[in-house]
Amino acid sequence: MKYFSEPDIAALDREDPLARHREKFELPEGVIYLDGNSLGPLTTAARLRVAETMATEWGDGLIRSWNTHDWIDLPAAVGAKIAPLIGAAPGTVTVADSTSVNLFKLLAVALRLRPERRVILTESGNFPTDGYIANSLATLLAAGHEVKAVAADKLAGALDESVAVLLLTEVNYRTGARLDMRALTAAAHAAGALTLWDLCHSAGALPVELVGAAADFAVGCGYKYLNGGPGAPSFVYVAPQHLPGLRQPLSGWLGHATPFAFAPDYQPHPSIEAMRAGTPPILSLAALDAALTVFADVDLGAVKTKADRLFEIFAGTLAALAPGLELLTPIDPAARGTQVSLRFADAYPVMQALIARGVIGDFREPDILRFGLTPLYLSHAEMWRAAHLLGEIMTSRAWDQPRFHTRAKVV
Repeated sequence: MKYFSEPDIAALDREDPLARHREKFELPEGVIYLDGNSLGPLTTAARLRVAETMATEWGDGLIRSWNTHDWIDLPAAVGAKIAPLIGAAPGTVTVADSTSVNLFKLLAVALRLRPERRVILTESGNFPTDGYIANSLATLLAAGHEVKAVAADKLAGALDESVAVLLLTEVNYRTGARLDMRALTAAAHAAGALTLWDLCHSAGALPVELVGAAADFAVGCGYKYLNGGPGAPSFVYVAPQHLPGLRQPLSGWLGHATPFAFAPDYQPHPSIEAMRAGTPPILSLAALDAALTVFADVDLGAVKTKADRLFEIFAGTLAALAPGLELLTPIDPAARGTQVSLRFADAYPVMQALIARGVIGDFREPDILRFGLTPLYLSHAEMWRAAHLLGEIMTSRAWDQPRFHTRAKVV
């Protein structure tokens, strides 16, 4: 793996076409932020938009703003901005609820479309909430459904006539390994199964092609690479062929065909808006809507290319300075997302020591140091500097102090 010199790094930053986007983010002085894959930073656009929404739309407009500022259709408007980021057709994405809730809804839809099948197939290393939700739904249905989890390299071979839906996260949250959406979706369809993709670590980070891969359903969160703020709502995708007759299990009033008719019987909306349930969180939606303007003129292919270069700088430097750290993320750019994951027995105190020096990454149980590569606001020099700081911490064992071993509630 290449080791980059300081002049190499300076040259890369001088020639970086994405560097101009950094000014759109409000990052603390002296901090190198490598945790945008958990919580994206504040954008100036989001800060100003939320202030305006509170002062003018809510403060002055009051309830009138559902009409005068079109609050009622904001979920669809935000969904329309997300659609091109995930390779989705117009009218197939909306924003509602959380990722977990949307997973529940879409799994129920998928199982209804395959009534003769009883297996939800997933990866054994998938994000835990995906498995929790799938098992919960299987238990609730009480119809013999089961969740089967296998290793990533065994997924295609596990697809058979019993599988109703293949539930996968495109980029693994722990390792950063990326699954082949197109190939696995094709394998699922060949076996008669549907696919549901979790894009929490893909959307806004790299090119996603839901239509190109012929995916059936997808979900993703708004607060990671999309920078919508803590707890930002989730987006939900339904392929065009599944929209007619779409009916999800949480039949709340705003998923109704005519919500303000207040009809006693439920009739789902004849569009992706059938995936809505309750009243949308307008302040959160406003923040996400504004944050998405950052992507208006961004080529996600260029984002992934720069992320791969940041990976090479970080991993290559650490290979030389801290060989005791085991690289978990695949070397092949096509087989990974935009993060670096490293294994070390005492990963938690190492991360705390690094944060104390102004480099914010995160820790994942039991022994993983995780770093998000977010090219719109990260420079090559910051990546190089972060690697050198981590190398110094490892060499000096600066992490081995009682204060760094004390676990916080959120890790």
